[in-house]
Amino acid sequence: MNRNRLPDATPGLLAPHIPAEIYRRAEATGQSVVIVQTTPPPRATRRDHLYYLAVGLAGAAGVMGLVAAALALFEFAVRTAALVAGSAGPIGIGGITLRLVRPNAK
Repeated sequence: MNRNRLPDATPGLLAPHIPAEIYRRAEATGQSVVIVQTTPPPRATRRDHLYYLAVGLAGAAGVMGLVAAALALFEFAVRTAALVAGSAGPIGIGGITLRLVRPNAK
């Protein structure tokens, strides 16, 4: 078998990454066609997975902290509004009176 002889057929499924014009030019000029098979990329290691897990947990803890801060701010605003409403008494605009807080003692 002559190893220097190029195959007379197109590569087909053997090398779909070689453009046809390059293969035909190499076939016409007698140049050899080199097919390089790449190795698959390495799989993620445990360290990579641990990094992704740590980033995800840190993000979740950050979101929980933001929710807790928002709830605390909302609670503070509600308590402040109740205190102001209790100390201000009834509010009247144009003859319409609105009592915000009912007195406990009668």
